[in-house]
Amino acid sequence: MKINLLIGHIYFLLGAIAVAFIINKLVLSFAKNLGIRNKNDIVVRWSNTSKPSLGGISLYFTFVVAVLFYAALFPEQHIFENTEFIGLLAASMLAFAIGLADDAYNTRPLLKLFGQTSCGLIIVFSNNGIDVFHQPILDGIITVIWIIAVMNSLNMLDNMDGITGTVSFFILLTCFSVSGFIFGSTNSFWSILMIAEMGALVGFLIYNIHPSKIFMGDSGSQFIGLFVGFFGIQSLWNLPVAYALPSWSSFFLVLTVFTPTIADTLTVMINRRRRGVSVMLGGKDHTTHHLVYKGLTDFKVWIIFALIGVSSFSYALALVYLLLHGYYIFSTLGLIFFLIVFLPLYRTTLKYHAPEVKKEKGTPSNI
Repeated sequence: MKINLLIGHIYFLLGAIAVAFIINKLVLSFAKNLGIRNKNDIVVRWSNTSKPSLGGISLYFTFVVAVLFYAALFPEQHIFENTEFIGLLAASMLAFAIGLADDAYNTRPLLKLFGQTSCGLIIVFSNNGIDVFHQPILDGIITVIWIIAVMNSLNMLDNMDGITGTVSFFILLTCFSVSGFIFGSTNSFWSILMIAEMGALVGFLIYNIHPSKIFMGDSGSQFIGLFVGFFGIQSLWNLPVAYALPSWSSFFLVLTVFTPTIADTLTVMINRRRRGVSVMLGGKDHTTHHLVYKGLTDFKVWIIFALIGVSSFSYALALVYLLLHGYYIFSTLGLIFFLIVFLPLYRTTLKYHAPEVKKEKGTPSNI
């Protein structure tokens, strides 16, 4: 049984990589001039080269293909009668639509926030919410805030080639591995969806690692933010419910797994608050940018975040092992891991800044 399950996961992984690769190939071939927003906006965009921001299409439609294949292969499971799955499906569709609209029309922040809030409410009312305090209203509010936070955080992190895709891959890899402790072979559907989306990310990263040929776009960052937020709830936030562990232990586990994106978002929030700049605006003031200002290349910055992802994955599995064996207090080591990553990144943003553009002699100033 376990061997068959493993083979099934491998098939879905390889299939998802192939589907995402083909979709991105087609997008690049037939839509080179589509999905490019703010072509001349070099103030917000890191890359000075205009590229299609349609990578999210492969991420979302690979998910859809995986669902249809699973439904065809296992009709006895009646997945379309599963309220929890329908909640994920509806919220994912809405998240993708929100991002697609933003890529095309640069929607207003409040409209985008309304859509993200709706995604969170769908997750809550489909019985997929966080269960930490065992109080439906309070846990529901936390769930909505969580979904909004993850969708925005991964969207903000999508500021340099390969970063968001890689970080999301390791978050899902951790959720997938932890779900093995929780579900074993009894809930293969969730694990199949995670493995398929990891394959989609690999198929996308082939085109997105520096030098990239395609951007993820808001359609991708909004969808993948919803997706990893959902499985963060299933595998991490609600781990204490599955194993009767202290509720507070899930906080440190989540902090560990989401360290790369939390560290970047927190850094940007602190620095912009100090400068009196809105957090909602784009800019070249993320941890990734300051690592380049320090002298690293874009590719080396990607390697750093990939290593942080590997470390988060390994550290989180160790914490889960300790938790399941009764060493609850050791879950607080997740805070130490976060600080080890966050403090050097934050210090880099204080020490290294964008080089000033020197004007040539005789060049008139623009007034």
